[in-house]
Amino acid sequence: MTRGGLGIAALSYVAIDYMRYVSPVWHSRLMPVLWSVLAIAVVTRVLFYKHWSKELRAAIPFLGSVVFLLCALLFEALCVRSVTAVLGLDWHRETPPLPDTGQWFLLALNESLPGTIVEILRAHIIGLHHFLMLFIMLGFSVAFDSVKAPGLGLGARYIFTMGVGRLLRAITFVSTILPSARPWCASARFNSVPSHPHRWAQKYYVPYANDPAAIRKLLHWDATYADPGSYIGDYRADWGSMSFLSEFLRPSYSEGSSWFALLKKAGGGCNDLMYSGHMLVAVLTAMAWTEAYGGFSSAMIWLFVAHSAQREIRERHHYTVDCIVAIYVGILLWKMTGFIWSAERKTKQTKLEKIQNSLIHAAKDGDMETVRRLVEEIEVSSRVEKQSNVISNRTMTVFACATVITTLTIVILALTLTSDG
Repeated sequence: MTRGGLGIAALSYVAIDYMRYVSPVWHSRLMPVLWSVLAIAVVTRVLFYKHWSKELRAAIPFLGSVVFLLCALLFEALCVRSVTAVLGLDWHRETPPLPDTGQWFLLALNESLPGTIVEILRAHIIGLHHFLMLFIMLGFSVAFDSVKAPGLGLGARYIFTMGVGRLLRAITFVSTILPSARPWCASARFNSVPSHPHRWAQKYYVPYANDPAAIRKLLHWDATYADPGSYIGDYRADWGSMSFLSEFLRPSYSEGSSWFALLKKAGGGCNDLMYSGHMLVAVLTAMAWTEAYGGFSSAMIWLFVAHSAQREIRERHHYTVDCIVAIYVGILLWKMTGFIWSAERKTKQTKLEKIQNSLIHAAKDGDMETVRRLVEEIEVSSRVEKQSNVISNRTMTVFACATVITTLTIVILALTLTSDG
């Protein structure tokens, strides 16, 4: 693994998974074999893993990062539904997409490049679940000493950084509502959203949206002046203490039984959500791979990132600006969270290293009393370390089994119960 095996395993996973489009029969045969080989290799190496004490120290930051990410995803889901519903379905149907030079550029390339290259650019080689799985493989590779321990420390940094990125993303796209690059999306996925705008939009947006003179007068007075007429009301769901969310989520009578069930339908939303969440995941995976492992395989991961970006633009899941912003935000956020885990962090000094200089000076000066005292300190500290290791070995065994079983279970559930990880 340390000599490139991890890169080979990663590329094999991507190649075999792509076979679902080329040869579904061979895909169904080879993918279980690959997972079995990787799982057996990890379980076998776990028995000889020497860094469980580091993993235990990283467990609390890891769990804290998971909770933080879940809270960020909940906030993001609230924002996704809100920005989709606030202007109503009529606005989504009638508002054209924004002009995107990246889309024009890709269409021009389709006309000038050989057909084979265009088909490669169109191919679904890499997706969101691939990048998530590539990071999971990177985290497990600590068992092979190909990545610096602790793996949970690397995972904590990845998850915490993604949580920060998701929060910033939600704040960004909720600030200014942009039309989708796919105008039919809202009608197809959110057909229960009211057709009319929210009462705030009826007052502050609709009277001035298409009249330059009205906008000029609004700027001059800096106050609303148009009469919006009678407000069209919305259904108010009874969600108990969470009923206030009905003001933002605008549920219909048929879907108003649970606010959480409503949020699960949000998915990626049907506005342009600045910046791309898929690209954020891809860039964070590439940054983690580059710092922790490096080598030729990291260059391939960045090629996958580039391929994924042009597909997001080509298939109009996002505008070009969403992908560009996601790339540099992901890079900057990863650079800012090195305090959680870093491949370049120095190891902690042992007791002998700390007193080495004092011991050398005492020996040169012939101060045998000081030498004897320093040696006794080392012996005492050694005995304490051994005793603590005896106590911790039992804890480490339980912790190691729980960590491996829990992590593998989560990975299996993520692959089997979801379509994209």
